[in-house]
Amino acid sequence: MPAPLGRILTAMVTPFAADGALDLDEARAVARYLVRHGSEGLVVHGTTGEAPTLSDAEKLDLVEAVAGEVGGEVPVVAGTGTYDTAHSAHLTREAVRRGADAILAVTPYYNKPPAEGLARHFAAIATAAAGLPVIVYNIPQRVILNLEPDLLVRLARESENVVAVKQATTDLDQARAILAAGLVLYAGNDDLLAPFLELGGAGGILVYAHLVAARVKEQVRLYRDGDVDGARAIDQELKPVIDALAVTINPIPVKAALSMFGHDVGGLRLPLVEASEEERAEIRSGLERAGLTVQAGV
Repeated sequence: MPAPLGRILTAMVTPFAADGALDLDEARAVARYLVRHGSEGLVVHGTTGEAPTLSDAEKLDLVEAVAGEVGGEVPVVAGTGTYDTAHSAHLTREAVRRGADAILAVTPYYNKPPAEGLARHFAAIATAAAGLPVIVYNIPQRVILNLEPDLLVRLARESENVVAVKQATTDLDQARAILAAGLVLYAGNDDLLAPFLELGGAGGILVYAHLVAARVKEQVRLYRDGDVDGARAIDQELKPVIDALAVTINPIPVKAALSMFGHDVGGLRLPLVEASEEERAEIRSGLERAGLTVQAGV
């Protein structure tokens, strides 16, 4: 399957300063690091980027900073979905104006709209994107609603720039239906990359790519070249990293892991909290079991 936005996209963390303010300098540094180490695209202020606790101004400043740093080298995808259609469309228009190359739009959460409302919601975002690609983000475990295949087919038919789905559920039949609809399938969880590649998926929007993007990129290459056994071997090699980043809710573990690699990405905004000492020990152990070198005493 073609992947016009790249095959390995990193769902980027949002760095904060010691006082909790947005740290744009560190965001630029992280973006540059990720691109140098294999990321083919970056997603800013998504779930991993703590979007619910960022103001609109912070989100737009972040997309502008990252696009200014690596735009033109890799696609910069802005997460603009909320549970309010008008708000989502506004954020989309502004993100496009500030340099976003594509849009990630999560299913509206909390208010549980019916299918017709969902269709109109995503259509409004697609219109606001002014022709730029839109990735629909299906993550029912966080938002309650599951985007059914019939709805995704409708979105692809009615909005030409709805081109992909970030699918964060293990339902392989639904993944097949996404592919059958002609949409690009991206794994929305790290542990879904391997099974989705075997179905014909394009790649993933991933968290562990912060740490191991080059190996994940090689895994995708091997699948594409028909070396399934080689790709599966890399998947097993990286399983301790996947497990380490799942010891508690994302993005708590990945921020802890990045600190162990010397990245000063700061803490988290409430209601998220930093990893406990026990969780940090599990994270460190998983990274080391995968052969990654982490800083001592961090």
